[in-house]
Amino acid sequence: MGQSLKKLAPGSEENEAKKIVPIIEECYDKYFARNHEDWNSTEFYHAVCMTVEQINAKLGSMQFRIPDTATLEKAFKHHHHNSKGPLKKEEFQKILQDVVLHMGFPSFGGKDIIFYIFGVPATALFFKQRLIPKAIPNEIFIPGLTSATVFVLAKLNKI
Repeated sequence: MGQSLKKLAPGSEENEAKKIVPIIEECYDKYFARNHEDWNSTEFYHAVCMTVEQINAKLGSMQFRIPDTATLEKAFKHHHHNSKGPLKKEEFQKILQDVVLHMGFPSFGGKDIIFYIFGVPATALFFKQRLIPKAIPNEIFIPGLTSATVFVLAKLNKI
């Protein structure tokens, strides 16, 4: 249970931002290290989408939304001053940080967590009442199952 409190603590956004920087650098080297003067906006947007996908895969339970094209174009024009030259690593980092981090850190699967914490015990109680109503008292069954659900979510790093 204490792990979820660390995620809600002040400064957790800065810690997540520090984890994202190496991923952004790796993706820059993968997609932009070569000179891409003939890139169009579709290819750039695809590279940003792949970068956001890798960030989501490496961070686990935290999921970022892919920005819309208008937001991405605005950030690109703001940070890429030399429109004829190639995109620099620092500019790419600033674009992604502006677009992804500015959108805010989403809840850590908040809807899923609420669904599991309340849905699993309610569904199990329904089946228990239909199949074996007197086997385990409800006063023990519901808190035990809720605790087990929270334990499983914590082990899976969902909370």
